Amino acid sequence: MELEQIKELMRCLEESKLSKLVYKKGDVELHLEKESFAAPMPRPRTVPAETESAFQSEVPLKGERGGNVAPGTYVTSPMVGTFYASPGPDQPVFVKVGDSVDENTVVCIVEAMKVLNEVKAGISGTVAEILAENAQAVEFGTRLLRIV
Repeated sequence: MELEQIKELMRCLEESKLSKLVYKKGDVELHLEKESFAAPMPRPRTVPAETESAFQSEVPLKGERGGNVAPGTYVTSPMVGTFYASPGPDQPVFVKVGDSVDENTVVCIVEAMKVLNEVKAGISGTVAEILAENAQAVEFGTRLLRIV
């Protein structure tokens, strides 16, 4: 099998929806496989603060400053990764305290495995508090922002 034929098979696999290709001809056997990414990332959860249990309101959660639950809705991290408030180091932040947002407003990025995942507000309102620090490691469910 020629190198050009292998490259063509690689291009075909990359452009297709297939994740794996096995080519067999005579004594030649070639296995090609795309890097697979997990299922689509879940949407960020929004947790109405008033629905949290009394126990949760007494214990500070990751990314939360202080132990009392403030009114509003929290945008939480949909995955484990690194929180970024702006698209790049020399670019303005996505949102600031006092900014109005709607469901589709991108409020931050969570980087996971070198993939930048946009996190949307998921609810309309005003940014009341930004709970995570730029470049902070976050876990699934970490509170990132509070929207009222």
